[in-house]
Amino acid sequence: MIRRYDGAVKADPELETLRQAIDDIDSKILELVMARVRVVLSVGEYKRKRGLAVYDPERERGLLDRLCSAAQPPLDRETVRRIFERLVDESRRIEQRHISTR
Repeated sequence: MIRRYDGAVKADPELETLRQAIDDIDSKILELVMARVRVVLSVGEYKRKRGLAVYDPERERGLLDRLCSAAQPPLDRETVRRIFERLVDESRRIEQRHISTR
């Protein structure tokens, strides 16, 4: 950051460029999460029609194991696990809410 003579702080142009890159990536991640949730809701509808449980621990375990195995630096397995556990938990919550309103 660059501090101007009047005390205001102006971000360095290089920092602003990097932050914009993060913002762009975050927007893409959000689009992908929304696409994932749409598929999750379709899976939930499929399960509802067939009387299947929302929670499938074996599927979840396999998913997390597969993703953790694909982790590469600077990400480690534990970070990937925590990120996707949260994503899966929230997806399950949305799926359950969707099914219960049908």
